[in-house]
Amino acid sequence: MRSISLSTHQIFRATIMGVILWFFAALLLRYFGPMGAFEGIARMVTYALIIPGTLPFVFLVKRIAGLASDQIAIGYSVATAAAMLCDGIALAWLPGLYGGSSELVAGSGAAILWGAGIGIVLACLVNKQQQ
Repeated sequence: MRSISLSTHQIFRATIMGVILWFFAALLLRYFGPMGAFEGIARMVTYALIIPGTLPFVFLVKRIAGLASDQIAIGYSVATAAAMLCDGIALAWLPGLYGGSSELVAGSGAAILWGAGIGIVLACLVNKQQQ
């Protein structure tokens, strides 16, 4: 039986992908936040769009990190952990990255956390166990 653990190279690449994914999401949310993406019905639309918008990144991390089909969940979890660490640092020390108001900062941080959870769920669904 093959181990599903990741090599140092895979961990490094997944981590870099997580940082890139977080930065891309932060910039995207900074752009759409002031347009009302976190208000009323638009918040539900934003959260709903995060679901299909996250799926391509699951496959991108798989490809860039060189993950086998049964390593997708753990590899994407590493990428997500890196993204969440970046989000925590930015929320504490660089909140201006997310926008000018506390509502935009909170909305962006919450949307990134939602996307992190969605990404892990999607990665688990896509993950295939080798027989």
